[in-house]
Amino acid sequence: MRIAVPNKGRLHDPTLDLLERAGLHLVDGADRKLYADTVDPDVTVLFARAADIPEYVADGAADIGITGYDQEQESETGLVDLLDLGYGSCRLVLASPEEGDIETVADLDGGTVATEFPNITRNYFADKAVDVDIAEVSGATELTPHVDIADAIVDITSTGTTLRMNRLGIVDEVLDSSVRLFARPDTKDNEKVQQVTTALASVLSAEDKRYLMMNVPEEQLQDVKDVIPGMGGPTVMDIAGGEMVAVHAVVEESRVFETISDLKEMGASDILVTEIERLVE
Repeated sequence: MRIAVPNKGRLHDPTLDLLERAGLHLVDGADRKLYADTVDPDVTVLFARAADIPEYVADGAADIGITGYDQEQESETGLVDLLDLGYGSCRLVLASPEEGDIETVADLDGGTVATEFPNITRNYFADKAVDVDIAEVSGATELTPHVDIADAIVDITSTGTTLRMNRLGIVDEVLDSSVRLFARPDTKDNEKVQQVTTALASVLSAEDKRYLMMNVPEEQLQDVKDVIPGMGGPTVMDIAGGEMVAVHAVVEESRVFETISDLKEMGASDILVTEIERLVE
């Protein structure tokens, strides 16, 4: 099975890190420009431009792909969104000059919009029943309204800083995007595809959780259970020759500080907190 991943840019390193944490270690490095084998003899990683990955998957060059939701939507390949990987978040927005007279989408009727995402932009304005000309550009989109190429733009933003620097204000949000795992409709239920999806999901599930282990007086067990219900309840084990029991539980990372304080008040001791590499739910 072949997984297409971004070959460079801001999505490259987080994607390879996620694959490594999921157990798909690259055995011959990531510096090969086309592909790399993994420790799983049935899985190969292909390196491609993020914008080309949807086509790689749709055409069968890869079985699954990791790229931005915006790239898949622009490609109009109809791939199946298997999993939101939780990084690379951004927005596609409609923006126009702050000193201009465009305040609503309707104000652009008959105007020109510059973008690197012509398909998404065309579909957006069709849904709004607003007629615009689309000027496809390959960079420096923010400059086009200031050099009379376009009345507005549709472009990616994360914080809005670049738009503000170019004196552009957001008129509307077009699309929310993040990095996703995609497959073709005919491969989404493939056993190996499901294995990879589960492996990646297990890493994501573990990211904001911690594993707690402690010794608890048996008479305080119910109070402890109320504090750390865990996933379906904590695991409780007897300790030979004593009045204590061992309690193990998975808790949200954000609750660890106050949970430990509560547990100490209930007599818990030898509390150990560890990170979780993977969690299959």
